[in-house]
Amino acid sequence: MTYHLPAEWAPQSAVLLSWPHRDSDWASLLDRVEKTYQDIVLAIIRFQKVVIVCNDETLAQHVKSLFCQSPQVERIILCVAPINDTWIRDYGPLTVLDNKGQARLFDFQFNGWGNKFDARLDNQVTASLHRQGIFGTCPLETIPLVLEGGSVESDGKGVLLTTRHCLLSPERNPQLNEQDIEAELKQRFGSRHILWLNHGQLEGDDTDGHIDTLVRFCSPTSLCYVSCDDATDSHYPELHKMEQELQQLRNPEGNPYELIALPWPSAKYDTSGRRLPATYANFLIINGAVLLPVYDDKNDTQAIAALQRCFPMREIIAINCLPLIEQSGSLHCITMQVPQGVIK
Repeated sequence: MTYHLPAEWAPQSAVLLSWPHRDSDWASLLDRVEKTYQDIVLAIIRFQKVVIVCNDETLAQHVKSLFCQSPQVERIILCVAPINDTWIRDYGPLTVLDNKGQARLFDFQFNGWGNKFDARLDNQVTASLHRQGIFGTCPLETIPLVLEGGSVESDGKGVLLTTRHCLLSPERNPQLNEQDIEAELKQRFGSRHILWLNHGQLEGDDTDGHIDTLVRFCSPTSLCYVSCDDATDSHYPELHKMEQELQQLRNPEGNPYELIALPWPSAKYDTSGRRLPATYANFLIINGAVLLPVYDDKNDTQAIAALQRCFPMREIIAINCLPLIEQSGSLHCITMQVPQGVIK
């Protein structure tokens, strides 16, 4: 049986989120980050279901109380599973479709972005949700390969985009070289073409350069990417080199991609002076809309306009994600879409 990894714009049944809790790194900004999560959930349930993973039953009851008066509340599914943190993009299931359109869940290994953080609970979440019946009868396959959902980007037609800095990190799969990793991606996702980038990592990013912070497919023929036009910014050399790489990329037919530049937000810092990885590329595509992270920045309006050009038939919904980047991620990082037909 051959599989393919659908593009994010393919029809979805739901989006998964893990709710922040007081025993996690979110404790000091819980009220602020909960507001961001609420905004995201309320936006999604206008279009489709949301599955919210709660660390315990007490938290589940709290989350239930937040949405009990919300329109489309019946589209919210609550479940309980212990979690270390909320970056479900990287420990949630990657769902592939076979040549008959039937879904299969892949549960890759998650080791806290190369053993940087304790992720033992997070690594068990997908299996726990499957045992609880959240995914219906969809089969689950556990794969002994460290791979995070934010590290790969699919055009839905056999092309996969990723970064060497992340996938070849020695703390992820030290026994495998680039050819081995590429063979795994082709086998698991039915990919016929792997596009590798060498440049573009953001300051404050714990992931070693996840592609979903840098470059995204907007269609099989177009890519949007973060572009820095400030030569005094520390990111300028790397992002300029990344832009040059993108200009050289070719699809399997040998054609260049249409490139749409996303603006560069002004530098954001935490209270200790650490620069935070604010990026407009970390958006989430859902049925009928795109949720765009914004940062109370002068370039937010420009980012909305740029993304509307990328997705002219979808509503662009801006979500203030300043609280999220204080923990080094953004909107796409805390969500994982599930294709149509998986969650009944």
